[in-house]
Amino acid sequence: MLPISPSKIANIIIRARKFDADFPGAGQGRELRAFIENLNEDEQAALTAVMWIGRETFDASEFEEAYATAKTEATAPTADYLLGIPMLADYLEDGLNALGISLEEAEEDINRSV
Repeated sequence: MLPISPSKIANIIIRARKFDADFPGAGQGRELRAFIENLNEDEQAALTAVMWIGRETFDASEFEEAYATAKTEATAPTADYLLGIPMLADYLEDGLNALGISLEEAEEDINRSV
């Protein structure tokens, strides 16, 4: 089981896309950073692992290894690391897809909880 809910990843994907399209100083980066910083350590490591899978650093079958690596090798705050990744939203979406999780279903979970 994924240590982070797909709806949280979907929320980050949505925020990352707004951040990428945003004008400097409009606040999207602060909101995205705050959302990531408010995740617990396990969720942050899982988010990093999903991004690595989407970037093809790890295969989907290696999620546990990617997750363990993210937990043990974190040297910078997760938000700093992830916000420095070009195409973060695309990598997260690709990672979810590789893990067999539909972004559309995860987005529906966001809408149901609102």
